[in-house]
Amino acid sequence: MTVNLAKIVLAIITGLVVGILIMIGAFALRNRETPAPITIVPPEPTATDLPTITPSPIQVFVSGEVMVADVYALVPGSRIKQLVEAAGGFTDNANTAVVNLAQPLADGAHVHIPAKGELTSTPQSVLSDPEPLRSPAAINLGTGGAQVNINTAGLDELDILPGIGPVTAQKILDYRTANGPFTEPEAIMEVSGIGQAKFDQIKALITINN
Repeated sequence: MTVNLAKIVLAIITGLVVGILIMIGAFALRNRETPAPITIVPPEPTATDLPTITPSPIQVFVSGEVMVADVYALVPGSRIKQLVEAAGGFTDNANTAVVNLAQPLADGAHVHIPAKGELTSTPQSVLSDPEPLRSPAAINLGTGGAQVNINTAGLDELDILPGIGPVTAQKILDYRTANGPFTEPEAIMEVSGIGQAKFDQIKALITINN
């Protein structure tokens, strides 16, 4: 009888202990803090720079006392110094005292590097402005609307033709010296810088007859 009673008491105590443990566990679970939700924040998009417009190069003609006289493509904002360097530098006979190397250049300009003793004026005089485009109506060809004889006209007469500035006029004179007189007005298109479009501008204003 005593043994059975002891077993009963032990069972009761064990049950109480288990119940207390269950209650403690339940209380702990109920009061446990809920973890904060994890939020993934994507990085801000990187701004893309807008494309920049690359300016077209300027075309400048250099003649005279440089190693290679020609038309050169230069970066806008270039100076005479960069043009001379592109042409291979001065010749030994160049009159460098009258050349302003710091002078800025414009598209279509003509820079003539004089020989020693050829030019004694200011440095700015070696640079000619770009040739302006002229319409036929704006040209004064003398009384009676006389045509320009491209076989006998000088630099000033050729210069008044539309689209023919001093640079192209000099090329016409150089062509005549090297090849003789033009045999027909259309032959002027053999001169560098004179194409069909420019010929169409001047064909009514030129002649090869005296």
